Amino acid sequence: MSTSPQIPTNASGTPARHDPFAALRVANYRLYASGFVCSSTGLQIMSTALAWEIWERTHDAFLLGLAGLARALPVILLTLPAGTVVDKTDRKRVLAITQFGFAAVALMLALTSSQHAPLFVTYLLLLMSGCVRSFNAPSRGALLPSLLPEGGFENAIAWQSGFFQFAAIAGPLLAGGIIWWTGSTSLCYAVTSIACVTFAITALFLKPRPVALRKSAPGLKGMMEGAEFIWKEKTILGALVLDLLAVLFGGATALLPIYADKILHVDAVGLGALRAAPYIGALAMAGWLTMRTGFTNAGKALLWSVAGFGVCMIVFGLSTSFWLSMIALAVSGALDNISVVVRHVLIQMRTPDGLRGRTTAVNSVFIECSNEVGSFESGLVAQWTTPVISATSGGVGTIMIAGLIAWAFSDLRKLGRLTETGRDVAQAESEAEPHRGLGAEGQ
Repeated sequence: MSTSPQIPTNASGTPARHDPFAALRVANYRLYASGFVCSSTGLQIMSTALAWEIWERTHDAFLLGLAGLARALPVILLTLPAGTVVDKTDRKRVLAITQFGFAAVALMLALTSSQHAPLFVTYLLLLMSGCVRSFNAPSRGALLPSLLPEGGFENAIAWQSGFFQFAAIAGPLLAGGIIWWTGSTSLCYAVTSIACVTFAITALFLKPRPVALRKSAPGLKGMMEGAEFIWKEKTILGALVLDLLAVLFGGATALLPIYADKILHVDAVGLGALRAAPYIGALAMAGWLTMRTGFTNAGKALLWSVAGFGVCMIVFGLSTSFWLSMIALAVSGALDNISVVVRHVLIQMRTPDGLRGRTTAVNSVFIECSNEVGSFESGLVAQWTTPVISATSGGVGTIMIAGLIAWAFSDLRKLGRLTETGRDVAQAESEAEPHRGLGAEGQ
């Protein structure tokens, strides 16, 4: 039985008072978060270094976008088996193995960079990294709720988002500093490897609650249960489609090296600052969200935040001022963080425990398609036209998409609090069997 502290509740079962530090009072979560910050910072260092190295070697917008595609394709192709593995095995061990996998890829990138290996080798390693990511994201998403007491998940997600934003600020800045200091990217990849090993080790010491193993159909039908659940839950489906299309067309991350070099005329340190700017805004928003009791009109908050994100992308695309670009990116990050928190809590709160690996895997496809394929799309449009047209047209498209989703998914538009009301989760859990093999050690 779990010995995790319980959040105080009143007679109605709702929190007696809001405790902004509720998640941090849980030792399990503190251990998880410390490893997560290390790994996320390292992976951000690696991502920034890769973007700079590819642009420095090629000065080709298409090849910058191709790097995102190389990371995304394995996640898309391995979604079904990855989610099934996570739901049927020890989630914390899958997490540890994937972190060791990231460390190995980073070490190989350090070697290839130092030896100036052909660029196709870098893309092969990016494909390997994508294979690791396909299992990493579902294992993290499915494991996290079992590390927390009931009622503590929304607060944990706000903190989790803040930790990620911190890593996303520190990582690019550290990468820019290392490249400026050493003149190469090899040390960046070595630091990433050490950071991922740290998370792998901390993951092995986690003590999650036993979870319920859902009775699943064999073969492909069982793998598809996560996708079928999302299809039935229209609020989740609407939120995922909104994020997919908005970031697919509105994201400008792949264009940052071009903007830094050709439009804003800054060096690698400036690029690091530009990459960090959205996360500075998101970190500020995450801090504010930890102080709140939760969204009362989550659907409207989600839709308006996405529309505002589109406006920020238009401003960024038209800007020739470094500081105006920084402000636009920071505000876009703050608004995007609202979308991240609402979507993540919505998915995990409404998904039966035995399906969390598979639903999180499907969610990962939406994320990868929006972020990485979006990077490919941005690079492709910039190659065909100009970076300014690519960024501004994407912002306009994002605003239009927010309006379309608001019209097409009325359940999402009317969504109030992020509670388990969409599908009868209790009934879904009653179909599950207790299973104490999924990271139940030490309980």
